[in-house]
Amino acid sequence: MLVNAIAIGLVLNFFLFELTGLVAGGLVAPGYFAVYWDKPFMIAFNLTLALVTAGLMRLSASITILYGRRRFILCILVGFALQWIVGSAAMGLELAQGRIDAVGYIIPGLVAHEMDRQGVGITLIALLILSVLVRLSLHILNLERPF
Repeated sequence: MLVNAIAIGLVLNFFLFELTGLVAGGLVAPGYFAVYWDKPFMIAFNLTLALVTAGLMRLSASITILYGRRRFILCILVGFALQWIVGSAAMGLELAQGRIDAVGYIIPGLVAHEMDRQGVGITLIALLILSVLVRLSLHILNLERPF
């Protein structure tokens, strides 16, 4: 199902970009979020990490000169590190109860990069719309796993 979701997300993201010039949180993010749409805690966790990553990128940009590929790679690394650290720290907590998991370890960094590039609100709206469209497409095409 993940491969189908990513493929549909890539196609829809292509059309979104061609029509509006926007990217929905990285090319593969809508597919990943569509697969985990039934686990809102995981989506919220990853979006929170993306927001923190975007904030850290803004902070680091005020201290250093970051642009281009270096900024993108640092965004991916910070998002990955945050997800790994928070996920590892929460493993033993009763609060987590196994609910803190990775939608995809690079997804928070990809989403944060687009938030930094095109704005938080626009990125979140585009990601929401495309992930819902991917999920609906999976359902219509009968490609989602049975529940």
